Formats: sequence, structure tokens, C-alpha cells
Amino acid sequence: MSASPVTLIGLGPMGQAMVHSLLRAGHPVTVWNRTAQRAEGVVAAGAQLAATPAEAVSAGDLIILSLTDYQAMWDVLGDATASLAGRTLVNLSSDTPDRTREASQWAAAHGAAFVAGGVMVPAPLVGTEFAHVYYSGDQRGFDAHRDALARIGEPRFLGADPGRAQLVYQANLDIFLTTLAGFAHATALVGSAGITAETFLPEAVHLFRAIPDLIAPDGIAALGGRIDAGDHPGEGSTTTMMGATAEHIVATAESAGIDAELPRAVQALYRRAIDDGHGSDGWTRTIDVARTPAARA
Repeated sequence: MSASPVTLIGLGPMGQAMVHSLLRAGHPVTVWNRTAQRAEGVVAAGAQLAATPAEAVSAGDLIILSLTDYQAMWDVLGDATASLAGRTLVNLSSDTPDRTREASQWAAAHGAAFVAGGVMVPAPLVGTEFAHVYYSGDQRGFDAHRDALARIGEPRFLGADPGRAQLVYQANLDIFLTTLAGFAHATALVGSAGITAETFLPEAVHLFRAIPDLIAPDGIAALGGRIDAGDHPGEGSTTTMMGATAEHIVATAESAGIDAELPRAVQALYRRAIDDGHGSDGWTRTIDVARTPAARA
């Protein structure tokens, strides 16, 4: 059985990586990109370049979008809506869950099944054993094209709400970007004393790898169960203790002449938990703080 044709719109690094993975699996791929020169590499590898978005949409039943955001989808497909009926639109661009739900309604109004997705690896890992992609939305559309989508990464379908995949995707990026910011801030902090990044970063990575065992010695699933049950034991280290550490980090940054905005944000979470009477609970109590935005002055 021959592999089904796929259209891919948007040829940044991620889109190009998807095209190459689909081509390697034998899928005929039609592409379109606002800057046509970006298609040269994938065309050389066997993809077909469409002259217009409408032509690209008409080339197959599965349309994958890899764009900057959802507004780019509306901009690109605004003149191609007549071609969408009966096709499955899989948007792997990044945006908010609310914008994703709006996009689902827009696609349905034009007769298309809509599936949202979030690719959880950088472009070089697309199509490898390390890649996985969160999806949600129209399950029939997803099921019909699961095999093609699996060429991008392991598909993980999260349900009918089209915003759910985007929510989980952004939550993962919340961890990722905050971690990178912590690495950058800590590197700047030790650099104030002349300690090089080359010296410091291996130490930081060692700590990062140890974090799962440090925060959940009996397993991440057990920690998740306690959080879901509202149980925040403080026998290991209390919110008060962790809050004091946050205070010290802020003071250290200030004394070193390093921007302290990031550690102040962490400090604020612990201060609010303590002010709410949870100083003897564990650090996971800050999740409740995060659930209730702080009042703005």
C-alpha cells in the first residue's frame, strides 16, 4: 500500500525537518512557503513546490501547518478556504489554547477536520525515536492520518478539546524556558566572581539530572498523586526553608550586581505560600499559589 500524500505549509527548520522525515517514509509531499527559496532543499529531496496555498491544499487530504502562530494560518489560508472542505488540517504551530479553539471553529466552518499539535523536540530530532507530538481535536481526522503523523514523532492524542494539546505543549515549554532562564541567570551569577561558564555548566547539569531523585525519591508518579490529593508534606524541606533560600538567592544576585527579577519571581511564590499559612508544608504548596494570580497593585 502506497503512503498517502501530505501537504506541508511553512518551511522553517521544523517544517523542513518534517518534510524530510515524511519523504524518507515514502509519502509524496507538496509544500508551500511564503519565501519560495526555503523550499529548495526539500524540493531537491523530492517534494513538490506548489505555486499557491490553494494549490498546496488541493494536493492531498492531510494538510500540516508549521508556522509562527495561528494568525499566520489565517493569513496564509485566507484565500484557500474553498479548498479545505473534506480535508484534515493539522496545525503544529505554537499559540494559546483559546486561539487554538478559535481556529478549530474556523476550520469547521469551512468543512475541514481540525487537529492541533505540539512537537516536543527540536528540528534535528523530528522523526527520530526521541520525538513525540501531542495532539487533540477531531479524532476521526487524527485516526485517519495517524500513520503519516507518526513519521514526525510518536503521536499522543489527548482528547477532543482542540486546546488541550496546546495547553500541555505550553506547559512543557514553561518548564523548558524557565529552566533555560535559570541556567542563564546562574551562569551570570557565578560569572560575577570570575567563574567561567565552561567550569560551571557541568556542575549545573549534574544537579539538573539529579532533580527527579531529589524531589521524588519514591517516584514522580507518587509525587504527582500527592499533589492531586492536596497533600504537601514538609518533612524533607518546608516552604519556609525554601523561601529563605529564595531570599538568599535574591540577596546574592543584588550584591553581585546581577539582575534579580527572575529569583524575585520565585521568591514571591514562596512568600505568598508562607503568608497564606503554609510555611510548614512542602514546596509543592506553591502550586496552589500559582493557581491564583497575585493581585496587581
